[in-house]
Amino acid sequence: MKFVLALSVLVLLAVFALRLRAAQDAPQVGAMAPDFTLPDQQGVPRRLSDYRGKWVVLYFYPKDETPGCTKEACAFRDDWQALTALNAQVIGISLDDSQSHAAFANKHRLPFMLLADASGEVVERYGAMMNLVVMKLAKRHTYVIAPDGKIAQVYRNVDPGGHSREIIQFLKQVK
Repeated sequence: MKFVLALSVLVLLAVFALRLRAAQDAPQVGAMAPDFTLPDQQGVPRRLSDYRGKWVVLYFYPKDETPGCTKEACAFRDDWQALTALNAQVIGISLDDSQSHAAFANKHRLPFMLLADASGEVVERYGAMMNLVVMKLAKRHTYVIAPDGKIAQVYRNVDPGGHSREIIQFLKQVK
């Protein structure tokens, strides 16, 4: 019994250490946003650096068609005009494939790109990987990237319903 308890404590400490390391390794405010190329919901390769000159709202989310993710995506959709008026491009990323993204975007009339990171490489690089042993998901994190390609803001505790308005307020303050 003591062995099982000790082993459980060690596993919990290891998980905590890995999470702490992932957060420390993630890009921080002021750093250049790591470039990447991923397919959008139509299968078209999109490169982050192609959006230099615009603000980029790069948001990671767990899964298409889940309640929180749908709420967050629809809030970005509903605030789309305000975001584009602030010269912002919204880009969503999850581990779902392009077909899943296409169905999700069509069903909810999403006017922005959803990028498929099936390998999880970009999600991992941005410190947004959640490994649940039996499955992997992206954490709900957002990076606001300035027109010069540097990270201007990072959100790690996101309220799906009010997040797009939080982004709009931030963009209004920095402009």
